[in-house]
Amino acid sequence: MKRLTKKKILVTQSQDYMGPAIAELFLAEGAQVVSKSELVPFQGGLEDYASDCNDIDVLIANLAHDPCNAPVSNILDEDWQALFNTMVHPLMVLIRHFAPIMAARGRGKIIAVTSAAPLRGIPGSTAYCAARGAQNAFIRACGLEYASKNVQINAIAQNYVSNPVYYPEQLVSSERFKKHLERNVPIGRIAKPEEQAELALFLASDHSDFFVGQIFPFSGGWVTSL
Repeated sequence: MKRLTKKKILVTQSQDYMGPAIAELFLAEGAQVVSKSELVPFQGGLEDYASDCNDIDVLIANLAHDPCNAPVSNILDEDWQALFNTMVHPLMVLIRHFAPIMAARGRGKIIAVTSAAPLRGIPGSTAYCAARGAQNAFIRACGLEYASKNVQINAIAQNYVSNPVYYPEQLVSSERFKKHLERNVPIGRIAKPEEQAELALFLASDHSDFFVGQIFPFSGGWVTSL
């Protein structure tokens, strides 16, 4: 039997980051997938954005932006704001909108696709770490707040997963990057997007009800604890 039969699922930024792999696997597992490729609005417009999917069973908060790498002394105000405007504020409005609806119905799942970067820290990517760290902290608290409502809110904090935003094929196939993997990632390789999608599938399924407010590192050993 397919694992998501009769489940309606929203995938945000569906053409970016982990959106394509998750949407493809979820469709194959019987879900009705609402894929929205546009950026999630946060200064008004969320009601219109969500008008066709207020009855979802699962929200995949897949939010991504160029990391805007720079040392602290060179962080631009506009880059800092863009990271928070694209990844942090939209996550808040998505959960603020959908979690109460799910709670009123007595069930629901929210999975944020975040990053392992703030769990360890990456010099030169401090703005990105700050934005992703804010996401992770928000998920921890939201998960606890809605646990008693039978709404499970968790995050996949990933790194070294093949995707078009951060690890495109041309980078992954380079010799320099392969040597970097050998030095930094215990498993010695980058993950396929399908592997991460399987974890998202488990968290979206009825078999993950005991997990709340968790930030699951998915990084081949680059991060092993919180």
